[in-house]
Amino acid sequence: MKILIVDDSSTMRRVIMGSLTKLHYNKEDFDEASDGIEAWQLLTQNEYNLILTDWNMPNLCGYELVKKIRHDENKNRNTPIIMITTEGNQNEVIKALKIGVSNYIVKPLKHEQLAQKVLQLLL
Repeated sequence: MKILIVDDSSTMRRVIMGSLTKLHYNKEDFDEASDGIEAWQLLTQNEYNLILTDWNMPNLCGYELVKKIRHDENKNRNTPIIMITTEGNQNEVIKALKIGVSNYIVKPLKHEQLAQKVLQLLL
């Protein structure tokens, strides 16, 4: 199981990884990226079972990253994507779903919420 975690906050990446390890995913299965450009480089080299991304990041934001993943011919085009962000208004959620986000979590991140959404997508 390969999971890509994309967030410009190293603390948030650690929180997400900690939550996923509670679900019995192995740390060796995680790749991390601090922005969309770094994530895209990893996506061109690896195939993932799940992508978790923040929206607001420098260089290439999560919204643009998702658009690129969904519209470009690549091996991760159909990979489930969970957007984890502070952007919580209805318009932003709808915008993200329209570009192909599989699910959406508004920060602050709660383990139970992440667990439920991950299990829905991967089972």
